Amino acid sequence: MAWASSNLTSSVSKTTQIFSSNVKGVEEKGRQRKVKQTLSLPQFFLPSIDLCTMVHGRAVWLIQLLCLPDTHPRGRMASTFSKLLTGRNASLLFATLGTGALTTGYLMNQRSVCAEAREQHRLFPPSADYPDLRKHNNCMAECLTPAIYAKLRNKVTPNGYTLDQCIQTGVDNPGHPFIKTVGMVAGDEESYEVFADLFDPVIKLRHNGYDPRVMKHPTDLDASKITQGQFDERYVLSSRVRTGRSIRGLSLPPACTRAERREVENVAITALEGLKGDLAGRYYKLSEMTEQDQQRLIDDHFLFDKPVSPLLTCAGMARDWPDARGIWHNYDKTFLIWINEEDHTRVISMEKGGNMKRVFERFCRGLKEVERLIQERGWEFMWNERLGYILTCPSNLGTGLRAGVHVRIPKLSKDPRFSKILENLRLQKRGTGGVDTAAVADVYDISNIDRIGRSEVELVQIVIDGVNYLVDCEKKLERGQDIKIPLKRKMRN
Repeated sequence: MAWASSNLTSSVSKTTQIFSSNVKGVEEKGRQRKVKQTLSLPQFFLPSIDLCTMVHGRAVWLIQLLCLPDTHPRGRMASTFSKLLTGRNASLLFATLGTGALTTGYLMNQRSVCAEAREQHRLFPPSADYPDLRKHNNCMAECLTPAIYAKLRNKVTPNGYTLDQCIQTGVDNPGHPFIKTVGMVAGDEESYEVFADLFDPVIKLRHNGYDPRVMKHPTDLDASKITQGQFDERYVLSSRVRTGRSIRGLSLPPACTRAERREVENVAITALEGLKGDLAGRYYKLSEMTEQDQQRLIDDHFLFDKPVSPLLTCAGMARDWPDARGIWHNYDKTFLIWINEEDHTRVISMEKGGNMKRVFERFCRGLKEVERLIQERGWEFMWNERLGYILTCPSNLGTGLRAGVHVRIPKLSKDPRFSKILENLRLQKRGTGGVDTAAVADVYDISNIDRIGRSEVELVQIVIDGVNYLVDCEKKLERGQDIKIPLKRKMRN
């Protein structure tokens, strides 16, 4: 017994060192955390846990912790700690604690299928698994090399997400010959660190040279800085600003479980109930809507479409549809929150007409209030200084912001210089109904192409200046005058 006690104490000491090396710096709420290549233990493990107490109490303390409700002060600790127990180090931890084969076997069984699949995966060399991307036109296909694939193939995030899961949507969808998509998604916040060798060049390619390895992302939600935010409403029919936000500690939609998805919904709607004044509203669950109500909201551009997008289906984001999905909006339908579509939440400010300044002011005010209410309940949004706000698709990193208008430009849209003008203004066009739709009655959805490297204020001002330029070009063409291609905007260093 004395030998066993001594051996256990030694093991605990070693385990404590492992924990300490993996949690260094976590006190800064994880914003500067660095994922280790071996991922021996998730670095978001709470350093306040006393391992010696755990040894004396064996697994009892852990099991009690995991059974606590979210309303208990340690309930969210249980949620975070449970991720540790599903990792590949669970057996080492519980063997060290002397909990016996039953507890260890129970915990390890949670990921047994994934573990077996990974072992089978490793029977073949990376070259045998490398995807055929010769006919693909997306950022992932351009950046992924056999060497990068070999380096990253067998890595997993603390939640068990793999490189192949990240890139599957881009492998399944070669893309349009003239439209370059991103071609990959993240399954959790850690994906951007674990698979940085691929994500970083994809981000740089997609975002006009923004290099997350050396650059920092700015944030500015001061709407008073906006100038000339009123468009000519003979041309601009509606204005809209949206962004996404992800709740830290929960997997992103491609990888989340049903329980995590429902927790996102619960966290969001509980916070949104605290909105007051012109932001006050109510939540509508998708599962409780009639088909007619859903389609009406979709047609009016209030609700996200049904899950037919290849991005959603091939990335696993359409699983369990419509469970835990819905829309919250204020009573005027000018401030909306989508829940559990492509991202945990999408925050939207919109209205008819061309008053972009007012739309952005409501957006900033509402977004700040939503974040305050989320934080009051013990949660926070995923964010770091290199990538800004963390979202599912790399195209939305940084601000996650898309400021757009519906604008009628029949003459300019037929001009061969139209695409080049948009490119130099750092704008993009979509059809009237959004991505992969046609323009109806010469009405286009025009928005900023960049998301990261510039602040929210800068991006909205770029859209305002750019749309005013497009409207001016349309007026000149109506008068039979010539138009010019503007100088190309450059990324700020």
